[in-house]
Amino acid sequence: MMAFQEKQLPADAPVSAKALNWIDARFPLTSTWKAHLSEYYAPKNFNYWYAFGSLALLVLVIQIVSGIFLVMHYKPDASLAFNSVEYIMRDVPWGWLVRYMHSTGASSFFIVVYLHMLRGLLYGSYRKPRELVWLFGVAIFLCLMAEAFMGYLLPWGQMSYWGAQVIVNLFGAIPFIGPDLSLWIRGDYVVSDATLNRFFSFHVIAVPLVLIGLVVAHIVALHETGSNNPDGVEIKAKTDANGIPLDGIPFHPYYSVHDVFCAAVFLIVFFAIVFFAPEMGGYFLEANNFIPADPLKTPPHIAPVWYFTPFYSILRATTSQFMYALEIGVVAYLALLLVKSKLSGKVKLGATIVAAVALVGMFIFDAKFWGVVLMGVSVMILGGLPWLDHSPVKSIRYRPSWHKYVYLVFGIAFVILGYLGVLPPTEGRTLVSQICTFIYFGFFLLMPWWSKMGSFKPVPDRVNYHPH
Repeated sequence: MMAFQEKQLPADAPVSAKALNWIDARFPLTSTWKAHLSEYYAPKNFNYWYAFGSLALLVLVIQIVSGIFLVMHYKPDASLAFNSVEYIMRDVPWGWLVRYMHSTGASSFFIVVYLHMLRGLLYGSYRKPRELVWLFGVAIFLCLMAEAFMGYLLPWGQMSYWGAQVIVNLFGAIPFIGPDLSLWIRGDYVVSDATLNRFFSFHVIAVPLVLIGLVVAHIVALHETGSNNPDGVEIKAKTDANGIPLDGIPFHPYYSVHDVFCAAVFLIVFFAIVFFAPEMGGYFLEANNFIPADPLKTPPHIAPVWYFTPFYSILRATTSQFMYALEIGVVAYLALLLVKSKLSGKVKLGATIVAAVALVGMFIFDAKFWGVVLMGVSVMILGGLPWLDHSPVKSIRYRPSWHKYVYLVFGIAFVILGYLGVLPPTEGRTLVSQICTFIYFGFFLLMPWWSKMGSFKPVPDRVNYHPH
């Protein structure tokens, strides 16, 4: 065990220096500052895509602080919840501002996180050695979805109540345990006061604690491996005599100032929405949610908030007719794995067994169950990206030009799924969502083949950087 040591300072040293020395002897304040800011060397060719991680952290702080003030006046009681929100909006000084900051922050969080994930997708930030960074990020995304879903119930408006009813009832489609699982989640046979109380406790305590822990783990893992960059070049491969990357610059003050500027621009847009368009035409706050929850009156069209709608569209696209196309797709993908992949015999055997079980299950269980499965898999498949992408280069800059169109088609399909999820289903819209569902899953499942096809450009030994 190391003996306690406190650095000796001159008697005339400033009081601030003595105080910092006293803290450093008992807590790694200065070393943490150096490790994660002033002596954390980031690639010098960062662009504005790399600001979204810091913006996500900013929105997290906004959500926590605004949430604390909302909890001071909110009543997690089915008979009082809606009126308590109205009380916050009308009678609490600046309550309307805090509430709109929190609701706008929820949508802003997903906008920033989606763009953050898009940057990782384009520049291959999930590739070795950052697999764990990416997995922590996917876990953060899942926590964020759970947090948003539970928070959406709390205003106890019509869309809150019936949206929760629809989503919780989906768990009832799970064979054998579904009804009991739905009952356990609700805490009652219908969405009621018990549901509101448990969702409230998870929303304000349990999930935020997990979310903050995952954010810390995400940042620590990132700073351990180092940041990726638009060229996909590992800057730690070339260092000077002191071990400092030749293409790296300290995060503080260079990128901290950069992020402060981006945060200022973001806050201007954020508060413009808060003050002038907090409902955003019904996408951020729906009109039906300003009506108290009524278990006896179902809204004509129930849809989740916009950030869930791409996955909700995949759920709705899974009809009994769609199951035939899904069965053909499973058989075709298994044939592709067996014929065109270089997997070992054991892995191919395992894939055959999984496909066989899935095909049998498609005959036994109904389309509703498989819709829930596909909706869940559509999120979880993001975690497999580090092992699905077999491209010899990381960044899209050095991939074949046609790869950009693959990403573009995937992005368009994702946006269409999101848009269709807001609208009432029709036969034509269902068909389009089914096509987009195949495109969505095809992007990931066919990635082991298309990601290594074409002529790749040579990756430079060092990052491309042009001073400005």
